[in-house]
Amino acid sequence: MRARFSLYSFWHQVLKVIYKKAVVSLERLPKRQRHQQLSRLLDENPFLTDRELTRQLKVSIQTIRLDRLELAIPELRERLKLMAERSYDSVRSLPLHEVIGDIVDLQLDKSGISLFEISDEHVFSRTGIARGHHVFAQANSLAVAVINDEIALTASADIRFIRPARLGEKCFAKAYVRASGEQKGKAKVEVFTYVGEEMVFQGNFVIYRSAGESKT
Repeated sequence: MRARFSLYSFWHQVLKVIYKKAVVSLERLPKRQRHQQLSRLLDENPFLTDRELTRQLKVSIQTIRLDRLELAIPELRERLKLMAERSYDSVRSLPLHEVIGDIVDLQLDKSGISLFEISDEHVFSRTGIARGHHVFAQANSLAVAVINDEIALTASADIRFIRPARLGEKCFAKAYVRASGEQKGKAKVEVFTYVGEEMVFQGNFVIYRSAGESKT
């Protein structure tokens, strides 16, 4: 029994050393390679915060900020502002103030993105966990907003909560309109909601539209 325990301890120490070396090697990446990785990560997901980038690149937050400065990449708040200022389609299916979250990109009958920050009024006071209907409402209103029609209503929804959203987290919902084909007068919309790179919600919506078949 003692020999077996010693062998376990030995391999445990070996794995710790290997892990430390892997982390150190990543931290010591040449700046050029680190810049390439940083640019690639933000190309794939422009909504990553500096803190999330530190976890992925295994460097200090000061290093991330300096790298962004050298690459002329603005902080998250500025990136969102720039996205919102770009020309995108206007919502037709409901008043903009009825959309839960801020729309930062919208291509009618194609795709849309919205941002929703979880604040005190959205959570259970004892746990700081967001009430599910708020996360659903963001996804549902985006699924309706992306439809290019004056009348669009949710006919059905198949949803899945993957993990709870929490106080202070930023939920990014991405909606994609799929071809409706066999369902005349209805469109299928898929919505995926993320916190950083982690998916927290997924929904498949069938949206009734008054103009007939989806134009996709």
